[in-house]
Amino acid sequence: MPPAIVVRDAQADDAEALNGLWREMTTGTGQQSRVLPPPTETSIRSAIERHQADPNARLVVALLDDEVAAMAFLRRIAFSPVHDDATITVEYLHVLSSARRHGLGKALIAEAAAWAEYENSPHVAVLAPSAAREANRFLARLGLGQAAVLRFASTHTIRRRLAAEHAPNLLALLSSRRSVLARRAALLHRAGAPAVPETPPPSSAAAASAGQPAATAASAGQSASGEGVSLGETLPLSEASSLAEAVTLVHPEISLPASESAGA
Repeated sequence: MPPAIVVRDAQADDAEALNGLWREMTTGTGQQSRVLPPPTETSIRSAIERHQADPNARLVVALLDDEVAAMAFLRRIAFSPVHDDATITVEYLHVLSSARRHGLGKALIAEAAAWAEYENSPHVAVLAPSAAREANRFLARLGLGQAAVLRFASTHTIRRRLAAEHAPNLLALLSSRRSVLARRAALLHRAGAPAVPETPPPSSAAAASAGQPAATAASAGQSASGEGVSLGETLPLSEASSLAEAVTLVHPEISLPASESAGA
């Protein structure tokens, strides 16, 4: 006579058996066992009460000769964000290794299909670990094909990896900011130096004969705020505009001539 199989919703008295099922299920399953902490019998009882009050979630067990030997978590969820249909999902499906080959897995899948029909849900989806080859072969024989890959990770791990991905850009930004601050400090240091007499800007012809570009020679004789800050003498003309802007932002009292503020 074949063993008697009964499928029903979990009860508070099943907490100890469910804890044993969970331990066996997560042993050697890799990533999933690292992400999910082991439950306690108290937390399992609390979860059972919560699911009993939720019309869209069921924690079901399968009994073999009046002993809890398998479990599954059934949920009714939306098929997609843009469809009205609902889907019944089967998660954490597990049968004790000592109770396999008796039809407990089929009984739990049949319970999910019956609930889907009752709720008018046209689809049933089952989540199974990729490393569980026997379970995946069993589900494939029932017509369940692979539709997606579900990946687990802790929030801390994801945040740390995201920060590592952006680290090169962050270092470049910090390096750029240090360069700007160094140029600004050098300019402010020169702005506080003793004033030097102004000299009239040489003509373009004189500058050409001296082998110096006219724009550089003209700016070489000018002073920022009349205190001897000579942008043309101390810094490349290509940086004059950004440095003039930095001086104006930090020391509004320093007013640079228009020719220097315009840049090269």
